[in-house]
Amino acid sequence: MIEKLKNISDRYNEINEKLADAGIISDIAQYKALMKEHKNLEPIIVKYNEYKKAVSAAEEAKELLNQPQDKDFKDLLEAEVAENKQIIEKLENEIKILLLPKDPNDERGVILEIRSGAGGEEAALFANSLYRMYSMYAESKGFKTEILSLNETELGGIKEISFSIEGEGAYSRLKFESGVHRVQRVPETESQGRIHTSTVTVAVLPEVDEVEFEINPADLIIETHRSGGAGGQHVNKTESAIRIIHVPTNTIVDCQDERSQHKNKEKAMKILRSRIYESMLEEQTKEISAERRSQVGTGDRSERIRTYNFPQGRVTDHRIGLTLYKILQIMDGDLDEIIDALITTDQAKKLASGE
Repeated sequence: MIEKLKNISDRYNEINEKLADAGIISDIAQYKALMKEHKNLEPIIVKYNEYKKAVSAAEEAKELLNQPQDKDFKDLLEAEVAENKQIIEKLENEIKILLLPKDPNDERGVILEIRSGAGGEEAALFANSLYRMYSMYAESKGFKTEILSLNETELGGIKEISFSIEGEGAYSRLKFESGVHRVQRVPETESQGRIHTSTVTVAVLPEVDEVEFEINPADLIIETHRSGGAGGQHVNKTESAIRIIHVPTNTIVDCQDERSQHKNKEKAMKILRSRIYESMLEEQTKEISAERRSQVGTGDRSERIRTYNFPQGRVTDHRIGLTLYKILQIMDGDLDEIIDALITTDQAKKLASGE
């Protein structure tokens, strides 16, 4: 590890020198690439410097202990050695985590797709609640959200919604949300007060720019049709809705949220790119079994990952056995405790597997 840190430190110093070079500053592409690498290496360098400082302090205290000292000063030195040993162990663990291979998608924005599952209207209402929860979480992080496609029910539920969350690191925070979310509560329409169980599926797709991932226009079938859904003044009046079919993968995207056909097409293409990119990633992941095992769950949309039990006021994440009794705060977007626990578990598994 020390050898690796020395190499990283040398590279960091080399980048600092290059960033001061006028020729490189004038080359925008090269300058941006170096700045990105500098930013990625900086947290490692900060911890490495703290580590070297702690090691130096511990060695200095040990040297003084080897010399004749009075009891009080000796006790002080022994306490310093013990304290620095703890600091060194903590920093070693933090550095190991920083040195883990980075998910190349972590810094991207995401497209979240929420679909109501078993449970009829109650599932659709909970899908709306999840959309609200993720929107409030995004707002708390300073991320920007935009609805790309929406299919509502008459009673204010959501059959299906696709929306983007843009902000640095959005994917790193939300990537473990893919799967089946189960809700247990008494529906407002239930006169007998019986608890119903409904499900909603969530898919988290890394957002892909057009320049990064090209789709051959010849592979697309683009159809227009009239908007359908739960009301709205322009519904069924104009053919503004767009359906795009990517023939090689049979990926179909419908978008009817905007009155403008052009805007619907733009949003549909955004969703299509991310869905195809995600399916490519899934294929790669299946080929690398060790990588698959290191994830918190499989990320499969058929896997039940979390239960929201309203009568008991609890939320349980089944992948890590975490139960929190603060369901109202969580539904208001307070997701950090769950997300941090998922990330920590993922890191611990990767460290244990020696990745």
